[in-house]
Amino acid sequence: MKHTTMLSRTALLRAAVALAIGAAAFGAQAADQPGFYAGAGAGQSLVDEAGYDDEDTAFSAFGGYQFNRYFGLEAGYADFGQLEPQTPGTELEASSAYLTAVGSVPFTDNFSAYAKAGFQRWELDRAIPGLTATADDSGNDPTYGVGLQYRFTDAVALRGEYSRFELEDTELDLAQLQVRFDF
Repeated sequence: MKHTTMLSRTALLRAAVALAIGAAAFGAQAADQPGFYAGAGAGQSLVDEAGYDDEDTAFSAFGGYQFNRYFGLEAGYADFGQLEPQTPGTELEASSAYLTAVGSVPFTDNFSAYAKAGFQRWELDRAIPGLTATADDSGNDPTYGVGLQYRFTDAVALRGEYSRFELEDTELDLAQLQVRFDF
């Protein structure tokens, strides 16, 4: 089962790299102009329910298309790391592939806020104590988040984002710093 998860992660990372390379072929465009973008982030995943109260280092890769300075579509992949229960028991390893609509509100030419909402396909690996096998679970649920973005140049921006990923009855939060590259 873990081999399938690794293949899924590898395939998603390859797709993100291909998107970034393909977008670069279109040439650099100003931030106010329509165009492709890609980026990566690192931060903390957080869970505080159903016997879990933990955080771990999380990573993400994303890409999208900005239709204008107010609206874009974004696809991405987030790896939430390994979350441990409050009492000895089942550790959670979760990841998500998502597609969201992103609405932006520019405050200045360089500084803006954004909100995003969409759907995700999540995978959850539950380590079973005493066994080498894992029990896998997956599903589709909503995801949403808010963030601030500061644009250093027309091609590079720094984002601070807080997102929520619903995994059936569990809510998993992700706080990250991200770098975005516009093509």
